[in-house]
Amino acid sequence: MPKVYIKTYGCQMNERDSEQVARMFTAGGYTVTSNANEADAILINTCSVRDQAERKALGNMGRMMHQERDRQHVVYGFMGCMAQSRGAELFKAVPRLDVVVGTQKYHKVFHYVESILQQRREARMDDPSHSLRGASVCDIAEEEGSQNTIRDHLAKPREATAFVSIMQGCNMRCSFCIVPDTRGKERGRPIHDIIAEVRHLAGHGVKEITLLGQIVNLYGRNEFPRIAGRSPFVQLLEAVHAVAGIERIRFTSPHPLGYRDDLIAAFTYLPKLCPHIHFPMQSGSDRILREMRRPYHNAKFIEICEKMKDARPGLAITTDIIVGFPGETAADLQASIDTVERLQFDNAFVFRYSQRRNTPAAEMPGQLTEAEKEQRNQLLLEVVNRIAIAKHAALVGTRQQVLCEGPSKTNAARLTGRTPHNKIVIFDGDAERLTGQLLDIQIGESGGFSLFGSVL
Repeated sequence: MPKVYIKTYGCQMNERDSEQVARMFTAGGYTVTSNANEADAILINTCSVRDQAERKALGNMGRMMHQERDRQHVVYGFMGCMAQSRGAELFKAVPRLDVVVGTQKYHKVFHYVESILQQRREARMDDPSHSLRGASVCDIAEEEGSQNTIRDHLAKPREATAFVSIMQGCNMRCSFCIVPDTRGKERGRPIHDIIAEVRHLAGHGVKEITLLGQIVNLYGRNEFPRIAGRSPFVQLLEAVHAVAGIERIRFTSPHPLGYRDDLIAAFTYLPKLCPHIHFPMQSGSDRILREMRRPYHNAKFIEICEKMKDARPGLAITTDIIVGFPGETAADLQASIDTVERLQFDNAFVFRYSQRRNTPAAEMPGQLTEAEKEQRNQLLLEVVNRIAIAKHAALVGTRQQVLCEGPSKTNAARLTGRTPHNKIVIFDGDAERLTGQLLDIQIGESGGFSLFGSVL
């Protein structure tokens, strides 16, 4: 039986896309392996939002090709945003590469890989000395309806959580972001298709759903009507909430532009919506937000956060912040620090600005050095970490409901899960019996960014 190895870098959307590709390979008779050395096909799915992800992906592919140099039949491929952005030029950067597949063609990856492998099998049978290199595929074309192809899941025993892609693409055109070019325009799936997928997952024991979209709360704004003052996204939340077996609902990532009163109100009457939102701020400086082409002021972002906390007392908010954007001054950085102090985020992902080609920000004057960006990154992280550590420590001695996700990735002898507020909890127990279960956990210790407890 042939085997496929899939490595994913980047966001949850990439993870979901990779799962769809893996599902198609298993349906085609392949086994998904975690060992690249035994794979017949090696695929890397990576984003282009930051340069580091691209460099890691290219370096990792090069190492695997070197290790596999004596297994000439192996098919190597890139898929996803980097493939979409770079296209055929990847064949020059990686000479042994076979497949480059963009973000609207995930459903064709299996066909391309299997076709090349079949050609190589036949060539080797005819002439064992025959070179197996040469055949290659590059498909980065747009395809209508491609958002509807991310719908299948790998069968996993006692699966607790699942990602559900509800849309693809983005229309916002932030000056630092390459996503509109790599993911295309906003395209939403019909609500009934999404709900059918959620029901299928619930029937297999999934209790927590995370809805995914590049700007998830703008789902369907150009395709589906508002009903009784409720946006298509809120209508979708209500429909998911009604699915029996689903106990928790999350979504990522929303944009302030689409965070209207109907979404805020949903947190008052949909108890399955988890008391946690990941809400990218990007900067606390109005001047930098304007340069980023983020169509809101810092005061509006703060207003939405405070309304959300009023709607759901105890709500946890995490965020994304970029430091070192072109032209950023010490005062701009301080504005971000001041906002973090005011809103007391439960945590934040702080990113150093990364130049991406074909984006307006890449050509802006005032580009900061990597040393300057790193210094600002550390200054902001000190504030973020201090607040996050204190929030975790405050939970010691409390009882938390935790959805057990199975063995911990860092210590397989222990179990891991998350609270409704998205705090990671580590505890002891029988994985066979507890995975997929909602448990009451007594929190006994904080490790800074993880909690440790015991099952009650």
